[in-house]
Amino acid sequence: MAVSGKKVAFLLTRGVEQVELTSPRGALDAAGAETAIVSPSEGTLQAMKGDWEHGDEFTVDVPVAEARAEDFDALVLPGGTLNTDALRLDADAVAFVKAFFAVDKPVAAICHAPWILAESGEAKGRTLTSFVSTKTDLINAGASWEDSEVVVDGNLITSRNPGDLDAFNSAIATALS
Repeated sequence: MAVSGKKVAFLLTRGVEQVELTSPRGALDAAGAETAIVSPSEGTLQAMKGDWEHGDEFTVDVPVAEARAEDFDALVLPGGTLNTDALRLDADAVAFVKAFFAVDKPVAAICHAPWILAESGEAKGRTLTSFVSTKTDLINAGASWEDSEVVVDGNLITSRNPGDLDAFNSAIATALS
């Protein structure tokens, strides 16, 4: 599915689950989108393969403090325990997420990434999925949680883990086209 000319922000920091960044980013780039890494980190950041093994380093394209939802057509939130735990404590990252919901643009979150939806107040009243360890936090934030490969609720797309990436990537492309 072609998404030429669409600009997609990937919000992440150190500790991002590498495949949850590279798979959707690669799929969107291949379909003609322009993707950018937005982060509170400066310069480069270290990705992870799981929670313990270091992956590759990635260059930050836009500091989150300078990023604007108006400059993008969608937001992707890759998971990773360390990544998402750090992002949900960063005021600029939380504000960036909220800005996409304020203008009703697609937001896609996988694995642990929905934690930032709880922090931003955007999980409340939504049906979503995530890595099972965040289920209780999301329910406590007012979400309806389900164990599904991909859940689409309005402009919100969520998936559970790297095993769901094909469905996640497809749902993002569909939302952008």
